[in-house]
Amino acid sequence: MPTYHIVSLGCPKNTVDSASMARMLEAQGYRAVEDPEAADVVIVNTCGFIGPAREESYRVLQELADQKREGQLLIAAGCLTQRYGPEVAQRVPGIDGVIGTRRWMDILQLIRKLRGRPHPEPLYHLPETPTVGPDVPGVPRVAVQGGSAYIKIADGCRRPCAFCAIPLIKGTLVSRPVEAILDEARRLQEQGVQEIILIAQDTTDYGHDLGMKDGLAYLLERLVQAVPDVPWIRVMYAYPGAVTDRLIEVMASHAQILPYLDLPLQHADPHILRLMRRPANLDWVYRTLEKMRAAMPDLTIRTTFIVGYPGETEEAFQRLLDFLDEIQFDRVGAFKFSYEPETASAALGDPIPPEVKQERWERLMAHQQRISLAKNQAWVGRVLDVLIEGVDPEAGLSVGRSFRDAPEIDGLVLVEGVLPVGRLVPVRVTQALVYDLVGVPVQAEANGRPRKRQHRRPRRGRRRSREKRR
Repeated sequence: MPTYHIVSLGCPKNTVDSASMARMLEAQGYRAVEDPEAADVVIVNTCGFIGPAREESYRVLQELADQKREGQLLIAAGCLTQRYGPEVAQRVPGIDGVIGTRRWMDILQLIRKLRGRPHPEPLYHLPETPTVGPDVPGVPRVAVQGGSAYIKIADGCRRPCAFCAIPLIKGTLVSRPVEAILDEARRLQEQGVQEIILIAQDTTDYGHDLGMKDGLAYLLERLVQAVPDVPWIRVMYAYPGAVTDRLIEVMASHAQILPYLDLPLQHADPHILRLMRRPANLDWVYRTLEKMRAAMPDLTIRTTFIVGYPGETEEAFQRLLDFLDEIQFDRVGAFKFSYEPETASAALGDPIPPEVKQERWERLMAHQQRISLAKNQAWVGRVLDVLIEGVDPEAGLSVGRSFRDAPEIDGLVLVEGVLPVGRLVPVRVTQALVYDLVGVPVQAEANGRPRKRQHRRPRRGRRRSREKRR
């Protein structure tokens, strides 16, 4: 039986593509192996969004090329290869095949070509397709991780953001059919999945190419009817200006839809936002968040900012810090500006020195830490449902997430006791850390279990990525 190993870099959208390739391989008799050296075919699903992510992709490819054994195939796939094509194999000798993110569904075709004849030079499968490919019959566009599952509802993007290479890599928006998404969600419900996470480059643009208005709100209404036994439905990657009153109403009306929204704003200075070709109407942000918080009092808002964008003065950066104080976001991520050739921002160059970008990034994160700690402290004494994702029997601890925490990017809840993985457990919060919470199961509390000493945040493995934040 032939074997394969897939390394998936980047965001959850890539994770879904990797899972889909894996299903196609297994349908043809391939078996997954943990050790890449034991695999007949090694695939690296690369990230090419910004400079640090590209360098990580190249490093992983080089490491696998250096340890290749005779007869093993090494295939570079994903965003990096879609954007840079032959340059990838030229930089990393030892790559046998190159396939782009728009044609991941042709992975078996590429492998057959590689196996069918000698290939002294790498084979390239990078057809000139303007958009991502359609669904493959029988291949779900989902990735299951423990008790959670990502469903990709669309791919590509039609937004004009100046700094972003995604339209160059993916092409324009392609929404998936509603019924295909609902069928996948029903199968996940049958598997006992506790959390469904909807992802796309821009979830709030879902259905635009299908002629739908408020497509995401419509999809969510259909989804809660289709999977009544899935307790959590989470929405990621919303676009400023596209969160409608109807979407707010749908989210607030259904307990399954978590009061959590990932709304990357990128900056808070109107001039910088215009240079970014992003929505610069901050009044919309204030009004919309006020509406959402009124409708969902426990709402958690995550956002992302770019520091060091060309033209960012110290005054503009201070406006961003002041904005953090005014809005009081629950979760904040930040990137240092990465110069991207061929994007609209390329004409602006990269004038801000790296040390200034680093200093501003550190200041922003330190500023947000104080806000994050205060937000977490407000939960002490309250009960949260926690999805248990791992246990440490020796320490007598379990690790999970609450509705406030998306996988990989947000905080954790450390729970006393060894609890069943993949289950939702009510936990009373006893301690707040900067990013994480500590608690005790309500059942254990009722039994008079004593509290332990304070816990430090454990080391946690995070996805190797520079995640796209639109």
